[in-house]
Amino acid sequence: ATLQLWRRAWYKCLRIHEYLYFQVLSPGDIRYIFTATPAKDFGGVFNTRYDQIHLVPADPPEACGELNNGVFIQDQIALVERGGCSFLSKTRVIQEYGGRAVIIADNAYDNDSFYVEMIQDSTRQTADIPALFLLGRDGYMIRRSLEQHGLPWAIISIPVNVTSISTYELMQPPWTFW
Repeated sequence: ATLQLWRRAWYKCLRIHEYLYFQVLSPGDIRYIFTATPAKDFGGVFNTRYDQIHLVPADPPEACGELNNGVFIQDQIALVERGGCSFLSKTRVIQEYGGRAVIIADNAYDNDSFYVEMIQDSTRQTADIPALFLLGRDGYMIRRSLEQHGLPWAIISIPVNVTSISTYELMQPPWTFW
């Protein structure tokens, strides 16, 4: 029994995350390709590639209820911060405001390597839009750049196929190791 538990833990560690990539096109100081992980057991998938779509930081950032800037999220992608309610609740709020997807950044701003597995909550509700998890450092740097430039949103392309990009052309954030 102990050997079986050890093997199960070992295989779980070896399991490779499914990654999805997006590129910030504007503002230029964060024109990088970012890595995100899709929710494990809720939300939709990206059936469409968006070459230029707004990434709108939710107000309030945790998006656990009514949004002050919900009108700007319609037909766009929301950037939300972890905390305050479940990942599924946040996704449902963005869906209700007409968002096409939600990117939930970790609220640990120094997190530059640990991806959280987003799973269903106990409500038995569902969401149809894609939900992605973003490292805290990446989310922080995107929001900080927007604040510094006085911009209400970033312009992104999502998803980006990184297998067709040569290694030296990959514009990855300088604070993240791939």
